[in-house]
Amino acid sequence: MLQRPCTILDGDSITLTPEFDQWIGTLYRAGATVRPEHFRRQALESLRQWVPFDCALWGNGTLENLRFHTLDSINLPSGFGEALEHTRHLNPILPRILDQLGDPVTMASVYPDDQFYDSPLYQTTFRPFGIERILSTGLTDERGGLYTLLSVYRRDRNRPFTAEEVALHQRAVFHLVNAASHLVFSFLNRKQNDVPDDSAACVCDVHGVYHEVQSDFLDLTEQYFPEAPRGRLPFAVDSLDDDEQSLNGLSIRVRRLGELYVIRIWPSGPLDELTAREREVVEAVSRGLTFKEAARRLGVAPSTVSNHLYRVYQKLGVHSRSALAKLVHEQDGS
Repeated sequence: MLQRPCTILDGDSITLTPEFDQWIGTLYRAGATVRPEHFRRQALESLRQWVPFDCALWGNGTLENLRFHTLDSINLPSGFGEALEHTRHLNPILPRILDQLGDPVTMASVYPDDQFYDSPLYQTTFRPFGIERILSTGLTDERGGLYTLLSVYRRDRNRPFTAEEVALHQRAVFHLVNAASHLVFSFLNRKQNDVPDDSAACVCDVHGVYHEVQSDFLDLTEQYFPEAPRGRLPFAVDSLDDDEQSLNGLSIRVRRLGELYVIRIWPSGPLDELTAREREVVEAVSRGLTFKEAARRLGVAPSTVSNHLYRVYQKLGVHSRSALAKLVHEQDGS
């Protein structure tokens, strides 16, 4: 296990040792051995070596309602996340977190101890779970309409978080959040090895609300759907099927991911307007297969291959196999 880094505090600056940088590197390389659904808990556990804590929470949600749609925790009983959400109106730390995103906030910096420990917030939200000291950092993706809250807690009132620990928490949270997002999309790209080079992806729920989203995905939706709403898809998930389709000049691929959906989009080319069967025929004949050979590969009659190819010629405005093969090569190379 790495040791806590030697740090030199100078005002708001902090100098970190190479050991801390090495730990950051392990976060980004975790995709080789850790599945996305396990990463947050494991990463929180590893954070202990730099900022010791008794329990922790990592929540992701939407800026629209500041409710968590995913929540990972260490040593926190079930129900804490709900209690935190239900007492937002009492919690002075939340407005401060949103006002200074990326900068850690301790409860003591917002609410003097004598007031905090005598407050309804402490009595209803933190005391029942044994929480005495709080250190929280919030990050948002304004374009994607997403927010992240990462909080660590101590059960000993006599162990407030130090300035050094606050500075370490700030550096760590930025990399934890970015490494988690990087891991999700790296994992999805490995699962879908036929991903177009110019595609971008998001993970959303059945309502189209983003859980993870790439900036390139937002660029494309804003370009092709100028009135796209913040934080959600500009089209309904239930209007899509599990194949590929074209909408407003974008090709869209939908795949289930448990209760969520992976939506992948890219600018449509001529071949994207074809049906799945027509693309299979195009792939076969562009490889030089005869009608009979293509029919055997696809499990259909040679006449079916011929009929599909005729419709492909009409859709694409080509009149020969050589012209079709050139078009395939041009789109694959784009």
